[in-house]
Amino acid sequence: MNKVGLKVAFRNIRVHELKSENNTLSKQEKADGWKLLWDGKTADGWISPASKKFPAKSWRIENGELTVVSSGNAESQAGGDIITRGRYSNFELVADFKTSIGCNSGIKIFVQPDLSPIDKVTGKPTSVGSSIGLEYQILDDATHPDAKLGRNGDRTQGSLYDLIPAPKTKKDMPVGEWNHARILSQGKHVEFWLNGGKTVEFDRGSAAFRDAVEKSKFKNITGFGEWADGHILLQEHGSVASFRNVKIRELPAN
Repeated sequence: MNKVGLKVAFRNIRVHELKSENNTLSKQEKADGWKLLWDGKTADGWISPASKKFPAKSWRIENGELTVVSSGNAESQAGGDIITRGRYSNFELVADFKTSIGCNSGIKIFVQPDLSPIDKVTGKPTSVGSSIGLEYQILDDATHPDAKLGRNGDRTQGSLYDLIPAPKTKKDMPVGEWNHARILSQGKHVEFWLNGGKTVEFDRGSAAFRDAVEKSKFKNITGFGEWADGHILLQEHGSVASFRNVKIRELPAN
């Protein structure tokens, strides 16, 4: 039978997007060198910079989310921050994060456990459950007072905290919805991304970077931000913030 010229018709064709499970790696991600920094179930790989153990309080692991429990918005005064056991220099880091009303948190890179935040009165490092590093600011800009402090908005979400502001055109998701953070560090070059848009770009050790440090709360820390490597840190600042899909892949220096 000659079938040339016959017509075939289709209708009601639907394409369903298959979403990957949270806190897992696809075959392609594995092939591209990605690794989970958090497995979605346990505290493996994360410790307090002070006790060298995972904090007994202030952090909750539930439903595939790593959540800071509210303790009054004081910086690292409860369970404290958590850092990776490993140190990193050239890498691409991604994470989903969710804020709450009045949230203040952050993701720090190049973290040095032997350095602590600066005392607001003395201007010198003080001993609390945190460590110094370059911070990707996580903040509820609408209600937290930090959004109006610092210089030119350099404490708003997506900023390099107290150094370089994120643009006002950045794409924040509403409180209670998931944001996507991406941090690229290769050689001296660093980029911060928020929900697909670049918020900050800088070169560690450049004249512009050092000028920003000199005008910041970190000016008394010699060589701030220019360390060869450091830990990744998730900040406990006393307000509720959640993380998931924390992944990293190491890169060549350039």
